[in-house]
Amino acid sequence: MGFDFIVIGATGMQGRIVTKDLIKSRYSVLMCGRDKSRIEHFLERYGDKVDFAYLDLTDEAKAKETIKNSGAKVAINCAEGDWNFNALKIFAEIGIHSIDLGSDIPVLKKQLAMNRELKMRNLVHITGCGSVPGIGNVMLNYADRKFDKIDIVEVGFAWDSNIKKFVVPFSIESILEEFTMNAPYLYHNKIKTVKPMDSVIQTYHRAIGREPEFLCGHHPETYTFHNFCRKKGVKTIEFHAGFPDHSMQVIQALLDVGFGGKKKINFKGMEIWPDEFLTELLKKLKFPKGYTETENLWVLVKGKYKGKKRKILMECIVPPLKGWEDAGCNIDTGMPASIMAQMIFKGIINKPGAYSPEDIVPVEPFFAELRKRNMLVYENGKVVN
Repeated sequence: MGFDFIVIGATGMQGRIVTKDLIKSRYSVLMCGRDKSRIEHFLERYGDKVDFAYLDLTDEAKAKETIKNSGAKVAINCAEGDWNFNALKIFAEIGIHSIDLGSDIPVLKKQLAMNRELKMRNLVHITGCGSVPGIGNVMLNYADRKFDKIDIVEVGFAWDSNIKKFVVPFSIESILEEFTMNAPYLYHNKIKTVKPMDSVIQTYHRAIGREPEFLCGHHPETYTFHNFCRKKGVKTIEFHAGFPDHSMQVIQALLDVGFGGKKKINFKGMEIWPDEFLTELLKKLKFPKGYTETENLWVLVKGKYKGKKRKILMECIVPPLKGWEDAGCNIDTGMPASIMAQMIFKGIINKPGAYSPEDIVPVEPFFAELRKRNMLVYENGKVVN
């Protein structure tokens, strides 16, 4: 059986969301990962549209064989971002279009540096196709059109839940890095850094209310947004992460007891990374009955238009969706990845090369697909999709 799409890291949360959205859009999917037990329900429910293949990116030869034999037109990489460059090299060699959920800036630069090679191979690659990066990048493109000069761009997310009990919001490895990695930001054309927990403020966001928010460095927007807005003179770019109090407290407690440690520990004769152990442990954590999440993704742009000061706040509100209760607001990462991959599959995005979403994703069709999934996009409080 040939498949329309192949999803790498399909047994994780985002891989399952992407796959489900693709299936609902009437496509076939080969789900690839290392733990088939986590997706048995997919195979049982959607047997005629989905199958599973074991894939470990550390075994490059086997990975190439699996991807090539899938017959898929587009690969969606939902593995941890550390693997994005290696995965892209595999996709390019095989000759398959691809997207991923985003990389740290050093990895991102290596991906974008493959632009010439991908053009020669007539392949499209988009990196950062989730929420932020992803939806936020396309919202920046929308707002950018309405400025002659841009001074400041701020971007971020804020979320909350109806039940104040800890649930893993997304990759716990990424979260621990967001809380601990020095956060680079552009301030008056100079790169500065700050410890995330030294920048905490209380901020209000639509549909969320007031909650703690801090500057975060585990995101590529400070680099890609600068590239995109450079010609309009942007001087300041910041990324902000907002977590509810109950989640902040648990994450900080996990850090306090050492789960964010950067050295392996010895456990019964085995050397293990603390965050990898925590990841496996938290896979057993279930959502409480009746639990729902809401998220606000936002981009604030300040500058001038025709000589007058202008400020535009773009927001995407992600509500609880019936039938997606087990995904929480993670749908705003998996669903846009599915949408962008479908745009490549259909030829809506067909310009070969390596891109960030603000460079290549068509705004209005993308916003229309978000609306179909009950995600409203606002410009200064007015719905635009």
